[in-house]
Amino acid sequence: MANKFHIKKGDIVIVNAGESKGMQGRVLEVITSKETAIVEGVNMVSKHTKPNAKHPQGGIIKKEAPIHISNLAVVDPSTGKATRTGRRLNEEGKLVRYSKKSGEEIK
Repeated sequence: MANKFHIKKGDIVIVNAGESKGMQGRVLEVITSKETAIVEGVNMVSKHTKPNAKHPQGGIIKKEAPIHISNLAVVDPSTGKATRTGRRLNEEGKLVRYSKKSGEEIK
C-alpha cells in the first residue's frame, strides 16, 4: 500500500534541508516506494553516459536526483513561503488541499 504524501506532482516546493536548501522548483515525479521526489532544477548531479540515441556525443550530463519528501515543503500560493497543508471539503463537496498559513486552496 502506497503512503499518502503532502506533495504531489506539479506542486511548487521549497527545499528546507540539505545541499539545495532554499531552492524552489516544480515537482516532476514522486517516488512513493522510496518516499522521495524529483524537483525541477534542484539537487543536480553529474551523470556519465555512453553515446546513445538521445545523447549521440555521450559524456557528462547534469540531471536532477531524488530528494526525500521530509526535506520539501509546499510553497504557499499567496505569500510564496513554505507552508503545511491540510485537506477539507470545498463548496462543491470535493476534498481539496489548502495552505495552513493563509487558508488558501492549493491548486
